[in-house]
Amino acid sequence: MTGTPLTLRLYRAAMSLAEPFAPLLLAARRRRGKEDGERIAERRGVANAPRPAGRLAWLHGASVGETISILPIIERLTQRGFTVLVTSGTVTSAGVLAERLPPGAFHQFAPLDTPRYIRRFLDHWQPDLALVAESELWPNMIVALEKRGVPLILVNGRMSERSFRRWQRAPKTARALLGCIDVALTQTPADAERLARLGAPRVTIAGNLKFDAPAPPADTQTLALMQGQVSGRPVWLAASTHGVEDEIACYVHMQLKERWPDLLTFIAPRHPHRAEDVARMAEEEGLEAMLRSEGYAPGSATEIYIVDVMGELGLYFRLAQVAFIGGSLLNHGGHNPIEPAKLRTPILHGPHVHNFNDVYAAFDGAGGAMPVTDADELAEAIATLLQDAARGREMTRAAAGVVDRYGGALERTLQAIEPYILQMELERL
Repeated sequence: MTGTPLTLRLYRAAMSLAEPFAPLLLAARRRRGKEDGERIAERRGVANAPRPAGRLAWLHGASVGETISILPIIERLTQRGFTVLVTSGTVTSAGVLAERLPPGAFHQFAPLDTPRYIRRFLDHWQPDLALVAESELWPNMIVALEKRGVPLILVNGRMSERSFRRWQRAPKTARALLGCIDVALTQTPADAERLARLGAPRVTIAGNLKFDAPAPPADTQTLALMQGQVSGRPVWLAASTHGVEDEIACYVHMQLKERWPDLLTFIAPRHPHRAEDVARMAEEEGLEAMLRSEGYAPGSATEIYIVDVMGELGLYFRLAQVAFIGGSLLNHGGHNPIEPAKLRTPILHGPHVHNFNDVYAAFDGAGGAMPVTDADELAEAIATLLQDAARGREMTRAAAGVVDRYGGALERTLQAIEPYILQMELERL
């Protein structure tokens, strides 16, 4: 990188000056359940394992959704002889990856974006190839990879209109950083246009990897046990909820149980450490609540069953007759609806889905998902689907059609990566 813009130099200096305060930040996050205390050194770039011999690819995703979307790439790279280092920034993603990474791949927490932490991380792992998912464009990481000559590929790339406007305020910085990306593989034409306008030199529309990601798994024995426990009961799921959405789920349950006294509501908070707070809130409303971490399947008296064990959401999508996808009744941006679509679970969502605008537009337009605006509409929609199974089957067929129609991003992504793999293989000859 030549002619480093002033804004980028200031950012790098600020992050260096802020580094002494990083332990305080990490400690505060740990107290809130957002860091793994036993692995917190990884956030400072300290490795907890030796570097494996041979070629190593580094793949990074921010959290659960991003890392799940790149699982097929991870598997293909391990099949091609790479060891794959996967990093993410959340405890929940680490838990999911612990269950789902293939042999030949392992997880570390991503270092904070300070020059020293990034340098320490790269000095140890020395990746031969780096792939980052969606919008994880951290300046110090990009600069360090460029200086080391490590190819950097953006996969499943996205650039929202809001982010685009922010980047436009510092056009020289945007061009300097995006110019370091070897290839930007985007989800949509709009993402491609924004990245190209900001200075990414090689942009290709590959599609959304989430349509090709595998459906979340479920333990067969646990599934069979719970199917027996809930047999004959109306069941719905509030998945990946935030804040007030847990209260809304309890409100909906109380509205619906007048009609279905044996109704069972699953609540899966996006951040499982909040589960006990959700349980207390439900009990204050006079509802019988149970935590999944207590180890018991829901009993006949259980009304609210709180999913606080990571990596099990696929189980509850399979058990529920309808699923509300959270982060959408408040302005959080929504979460991925493709997983329940693959498991043939009817999908409801709120109006705030800007993180997945194109995906929800495709589902809604095909009749594969149903938008609601508030708690009362959510209760009404759930009631409709509980009493009209045929309507739910129509929605799941439409959603499955959308998934089939928008698939193929994985193969296009792998084709774009292939020249880099071939170059490394030639260099070994």
